Amino acid sequence: MTTTLDRRLTAVLALPLALALAGCADRDADPQEGADVPASERPAEPTAAATPEPATTPPTPAAPTPAASSGRPPLSATDLPTLRPPTGPPRHPTDQTKPNVLAGRISHGGGGPCYTLVTDDGQEHALYGRDKGTWPAGTWVRVTVGPAPAGVECGPGRPAALVSIERVA
Repeated sequence: MTTTLDRRLTAVLALPLALALAGCADRDADPQEGADVPASERPAEPTAAATPEPATTPPTPAAPTPAASSGRPPLSATDLPTLRPPTGPPRHPTDQTKPNVLAGRISHGGGGPCYTLVTDDGQEHALYGRDKGTWPAGTWVRVTVGPAPAGVECGPGRPAALVSIERVA
């Protein structure tokens, strides 16, 4: 058992040494990587007497991006779109509200079941809701409404069923 353990330990310790030597061998094989090359093996440098050729640079091939080599599509080379600064305030409300949520002031309240709500844009809503509490006129509220109940008349405004109501500051 000790022999097997010794062999494994030797293999584990020898691996980094083998990798380091393999890296050195690769560097010696390619003089472009910065290894020392004897002067007899270096390419001849041009002399001043040689006639210069026209300066044309061949196109450099693009190096593959890491994304392309990993199987993912490459990133876009275009700039991201940006928004221009606004030219003025918005013409319509920009808040995303649900169509069944209204906010406004109670204009006709009391103990229910009928209430009248006036929204900020001046529209009246005739709300019907049993057991929704006492809401005096002038109270600012947020309400959730549903379809108007059949056969119920609660006064002027668009008829709707009062699902929930809460006071706002």
